[in-house]
Amino acid sequence: QSQFVESGGGLVQPGGSLTLSCVASGFAIDYYAVGWFRQAPGKEREGVSCINNSGRTLNLLDSVKGRFAISRDNAKRTVFLQMNSLEPEDAGVYYCATTYTSGCSGTESVFRSWGQGTQVTVSS
Repeated sequence: QSQFVESGGGLVQPGGSLTLSCVASGFAIDYYAVGWFRQAPGKEREGVSCINNSGRTLNLLDSVKGRFAISRDNAKRTVFLQMNSLEPEDAGVYYCATTYTSGCSGTESVFRSWGQGTQVTVSS
């Protein structure tokens, strides 16, 4: 079964940093765009950032601009999300998924192969 496995979440103080990893299980990501999403308790899931097959990035959430950075390592089938200057509002479960195309999309419904997510808690 093709899906992603997310990791790297945890508890961090406000202003701290975390790097999330998203590893593709059962398939290669070389030709595909991959996106990071998050869901806070009681809220709908929202797109955070996306990276296309050639490494071009698309920010999906204004509130993380300049603080979060997405990157990829195709050889390791992994997409990263570097998160800096974390705020309590960044807390939630972070997921990744792919469009199975070369390009990013701002439409969540086109993404597939969702992982189980990794929990990020920002608290002092």
